[in-house]
Amino acid sequence: MRRLDQLLASLGYGSRREVRSWVEEGRITVKGSVADDPGVRVEAADVLIDGAPPDHPGELLILLNKPAGLVCSRDDSEGPTVYGLLPERWRRRNPAVTTVGRLDKDTTGLLLLTDAGGAVHRLTSPKHKVPKVYRAVLDREPSEALVGLFASGTLVLEGEETPCAPAELRLEGGSEVEVVLTEGRYHQVKRMFASQGYSVVGLDRIRFGNLSVGDLPRGSWKELPISDLNNL
Repeated sequence: MRRLDQLLASLGYGSRREVRSWVEEGRITVKGSVADDPGVRVEAADVLIDGAPPDHPGELLILLNKPAGLVCSRDDSEGPTVYGLLPERWRRRNPAVTTVGRLDKDTTGLLLLTDAGGAVHRLTSPKHKVPKVYRAVLDREPSEALVGLFASGTLVLEGEETPCAPAELRLEGGSEVEVVLTEGRYHQVKRMFASQGYSVVGLDRIRFGNLSVGDLPRGSWKELPISDLNNL
C-alpha cells in the first residue's frame, strides 16, 4: 500500500501538491467514499479519480516502431524524442518510462520502453544475450567473407580492445543483409561494417528477443503484458 498522493503522483497525475488539491475538491474516492486525507494508505484498485480508475497502475511495457529522426534521449536539445510519441501522463511517471537500450536517430524499428527498471538493466546486459535482429542496407554488395568474420568473435572495433561477441550475418542479396547481435555497443552494426570499409545507408531493427514489429505502422506503439519481459 502507498500514500494516496504518492501513488497518483507516481502515475503521472501531477505533483503531490496537485493531488492534495484534488482531495480538497472531493475528486478522489477510496472504496466508494470521498477521500479526505492525501496521506491515507491505499491500494490502486480501491481508488477512483473523477469516477475513473487510475491509468495503468501497474508497470508499463511498450513496443514502439521507431521512425527515423527521433532520438532516445530525454534531452530536447538533441531533437525530437521517442517519448513525445507516448501519452503525456506516461511521460510524467516515476519511476520514469525509459527505453531498453537505444536506437540511433536515423535507425528505425523495434524499440521497447518500460518503467520496470530492473528489467532494463537485465535486458541491456551482454550477459543476458538477448538476440536483436537488424536489417541493413549497405553502400555496396558485401563479401561473403564477412559472414565468417562476424561469426568468429575476433572482430575488434576502432577504439576498443575487446572483440565483439560472435554475430550472425545473413546475406539477403544485393546490398541487403540481416545481422543478429547479442550485445549492444555504441553504433555497433555501423561500426562493424565500417571496420571492413562498408557504410550502412539504412538500418532497421526487426526483432528483439522473441518480439517483432509485425504490421505495426512506423511511428506507432502498442502495449504488451509486462510478463513478456520474462520471456525474452
